[in-house]
Formats: sequence, C-alpha cells, structure tokens
Amino acid sequence: MAGHARGNASVVRWARRGRPAVAILRPVRLLPARVVETIAPARLGRSFRFLLAASAINNAGDGVVIAAGPLLVASLTRDPFLVSLALFMERLPTLLFGVLGGVAADRFDRRRMVVIANLIRAAILAGLVVTIATGAVTIWLVLVALFAMGTAEVMADSASSTLLPSLVARADLGTANARMSGAMLLTNQLLLPPLGAFLFALDRSLPFAANGVSFIAAVILISRVVTPVRERAERTTVRADLVEGVRWLLAHPPMRTLTLTILAFNITFGAPWAVLVLYATERLGMSEIGFGLITTAIAIGGLIGTASYGWLERRFTLGDIMRVGLLIETVTHLVLALTTSAAVALGMLVIFGAHGFVWGTTSTVVRQRSVPDEVLGRVGGVYRVAIQGGIVIGTPIGGLIAGLFGITAPFWFGFVGSAILVTILWRQFALIAHDAEI
Repeated sequence: MAGHARGNASVVRWARRGRPAVAILRPVRLLPARVVETIAPARLGRSFRFLLAASAINNAGDGVVIAAGPLLVASLTRDPFLVSLALFMERLPTLLFGVLGGVAADRFDRRRMVVIANLIRAAILAGLVVTIATGAVTIWLVLVALFAMGTAEVMADSASSTLLPSLVARADLGTANARMSGAMLLTNQLLLPPLGAFLFALDRSLPFAANGVSFIAAVILISRVVTPVRERAERTTVRADLVEGVRWLLAHPPMRTLTLTILAFNITFGAPWAVLVLYATERLGMSEIGFGLITTAIAIGGLIGTASYGWLERRFTLGDIMRVGLLIETVTHLVLALTTSAAVALGMLVIFGAHGFVWGTTSTVVRQRSVPDEVLGRVGGVYRVAIQGGIVIGTPIGGLIAGLFGITAPFWFGFVGSAILVTILWRQFALIAHDAEI
C-alpha cells in the first residue's frame, strides 16, 4: 500500500498531529497519559487513535460471539454438515466478493464504506436478536445471517485496511499495524470469548445484542477519523477497475510473489489445522478444556510478537523477518508431527503465534508501502482471496490425508510442503521487501 498520505497537505498535517493534550481520545481519557502514549503514540495522530479504538471495540464485539456463535449453531442442529456450513458461510463472502470489495474501496469514500457496513451488520444482528428472543430462530436463518454478515465484513475490511496508510507516516506503518493487531488479539482472542459463552448461558440473545452495540459504537468512533482528500479518478466500469487491479498485481513481481506465497503457505497451514481438534485429543490426549488452551497459546504468542514488532523492524530487514518467520512455521509442523507432549505442543504454538502476527504485520506493511493508493483496495482484495483460498484448498487435503495415513500425516505434509516453499522462495523475500524498506 502507499506509504505517504495524499491529498490536502494541511488536512494530513492536522490528522497526524491532532490537537494538544485536550484532544486525547475520549474513550481512553480516563487512562493515564503514559498508558495512552504507549498504546497509541501521539506521533501517530488523533485520527489513528480513533481508528484504533474503533477496531478494538469491533473486535471486542466479534470476540463475544466467537464462542456464542458455535454454541447457537449447536443448539439448533446436531447435523455435522449443517454445523460445518456455518464456517463455510462465514468464509464464502471473501472468496466471492474480496476483489469486488477492493474495487469499491478504490472507487468510494473509504470511511463512509466502513460506517455503512457496520450499520448493516448492526441491523442484521438486531434482526437475529429478535428471532432468538421470540424463539423464531432456525439454523437456516442463522446461515443466511452469517453470509450477510460476512459480506458486510468484506466491505468493511476492504475499506478499513486502506485507511491506515493515509493517517500515519510511512516509517510508522509497522508500529501502527502492530497496535491494530495487538488490539484484535487482546479483545478478540483472549478476553472476550469467555464472556460471550457466559452471556450465552444467561440468555442466547445477549452476546449478539452486545456485538450489535459494538458496531454502533465503532461507527461513532470511525466517524471522527479525519482522512485526506482523495483525488477523484475518472469513472470507469467495475470490470475495468477489477482488471486494472489484477493487471497491476501481475505486473509487479514482488507483490505477485507475496500473494502466491501466502496462497501456497496457507495450503500447507490449512491441511494440519483442519484436523487440529482430533490431533489434540487423539495424539496429545487433551480434554476439551485443554484444546481451548491452543487458542490461548497462539494468542499469547501473538501478543509477544506484536509487542516486539517495532524492535524487530528497527534491527532486521523486512526480508529477513519474513524468512525467519516461515522457517518457524516449517519447524512448527515438524515439532507437532513428532511430539506427543501437550506441553511441548503448546510451547511451540506460542512461538508460532508470535510468528503469525509478526508475519501478518510485515506483509501488511509491505503492501501499504509498495502499492499505490489508487489500486490499494483491489490489491488488498486479491490478497484476502489468496489467504482464504489457500485455507479452503488445504482443509479438505488435510482431512483426506489424515483419513488415509493417520492424524499426524497432515503435519508431515505441512512440514515437507513448507520446507520446499522456503527453499524455492528464500531469495525472493529480499525482492518482496525491497520496495517497502524505508
């Protein structure tokens, strides 16, 4: 993505500097100034603080339903196929509309897109809450709601991911993205899922009502973000815009290689992760509660990774960070294939979690610094499709291999595949990161 903000220079300067101390973001005004400065340094600007707060509240609402959503589905049906359809309906919109969402983000006001998408999600949840409260909810209604929510989320993510480069300086993109990832980890993965399960036990509609309120709160915050004025591009057809974005990506070797890399590595990742629950219970002897520790271990690693990202970026090149990260992913598959110890597996997953979020932040920074603003949404859309496409391809491969050769076979597949990919791509990582180096 583009590094420096474009548009009216005075607007950009105001957005970056913000006002003096009185302009500290209201939702965190009760926090000590030092804490606020640590979480969102003043140099990142007042608008970034609003964007970060909106992201945190959005992810908090989503975290509440991470546990409540599957519980609702399970309360409506015990059919394994229908249960699996819930996850499929969440992922399908990215495959169908990921690139179109990027086209929309390049054509329309990005902040307004996020606001509208969040209002739509809040309205969908309001309808779902009513059906739950009245006893009219069915599994089919939930599946339709998941697809609609997923579609709105694609549009929101397509726009919000392109806002950040216009708010902070090129040199600060790594720090800003790490803060966004950290907020997601803390709220979405660690703190809120248990609360969602507790609320569901009190009343099935409560978690979804809380999620809807979080979207409204995020709308209020995101409306306070000041973005630079974008030059209006000459209007073309959606098809022409889509072709232009894909053509730019194909003609840009570093970004093309990065997209193919994430597609390939997500196939090797999706295969073992498809049978992770069976691996944990059969291979490691973990209980259901123990299996929940896997998510916790990855999230703890992610927090370590996001907290150390600034230090890593100052001391190592982006290319080297990417190389080491994928070596860690390769070793993770090997360790999980060999071990029968839950403690060893959880320790490895903490390291894997750190790698996952460092890699995610690095790849985002590379795109934000390398891709021109006018095609930023479309390139990001193709990248999101590659992420989901790799997982969708890898998941059935993992199930098939496990059925034929045993529960550790997908992890051996992941190890061999990742090792081959690292060997082939080793020299390419320097080229991928070259345009993004400051």
